Amino acid sequence: IYEFMPNGSLDKFISEKMSTKMEWKTLYNICVGVSRGLDYLHNRCVSRIVHFDIKPQNILMDGEFCPKISDFGLAKLSKNNESIMSMQDTRGTAGYIAPEVFSKKFGGVSHKSDVYSYGMVVLEMIGAKNIEKAQNAGSNNSSMYFPDWIYKDLVEGEIMSFFADLINDEEDEKIVKQMVLVGLWCIQTNPLDRPPMSKVVEMLEGSLEALQIPPEPLLCLPAITVQTNGDEIQETSSFSKLSQDTSNYIEKEVQDDIEVNQDSLRSS
Repeated sequence: IYEFMPNGSLDKFISEKMSTKMEWKTLYNICVGVSRGLDYLHNRCVSRIVHFDIKPQNILMDGEFCPKISDFGLAKLSKNNESIMSMQDTRGTAGYIAPEVFSKKFGGVSHKSDVYSYGMVVLEMIGAKNIEKAQNAGSNNSSMYFPDWIYKDLVEGEIMSFFADLINDEEDEKIVKQMVLVGLWCIQTNPLDRPPMSKVVEMLEGSLEALQIPPEPLLCLPAITVQTNGDEIQETSSFSKLSQDTSNYIEKEVQDDIEVNQDSLRSS
């Protein structure tokens, strides 16, 4: 028997019809709640639990919009002192999968893979507040995807221009900046550069002034979009098309590695 979640999953509230109706404080509380849940799974259980499929559909909310992480079908257990996990197959949903899950060249698979997925969810929640502008940004500039674009605005001090009339007061502005910074830290390409979930909780609950701007995301959408098989890519929301750009780019990197290795074998 499971607790009834009357508000359903998060993806319903960051859809085109519902995204603008969610208050920033509610979105912030959801971010904090999910971060605490992941911190518990990673650090406070007898064995570390890595979820491997953090996405809006797997975040359920009760009547008070308190989030609960669901669907542990892809989860793996590891010892708390083990940082790297062995993986026989790719796990997760396109658009939220960490780079190292696709290719070992990006580092070892660990609990930091959940951190990446969490960061993509946070950025999706932010972008969904102004989904039309976020989608236009991706379509108007094929060399960038949303995290790159919002990072550029952050560095140039124009981050609030994206949200226009969606900010009501200074508290909303603080929440937006805090969520953007945390989201960008969580999607760092190198797993070692991502904060653990315990640190993410501190970053969200601490002061905005204590947060530094993270390094620029290294993954960006190439000028020629890599086509993927629609049957293999699970698109999870109207906004996830933007976050899929990461997966497309990584898939191209992996394919390039295969081609290089094949050429080496022929020459030998």
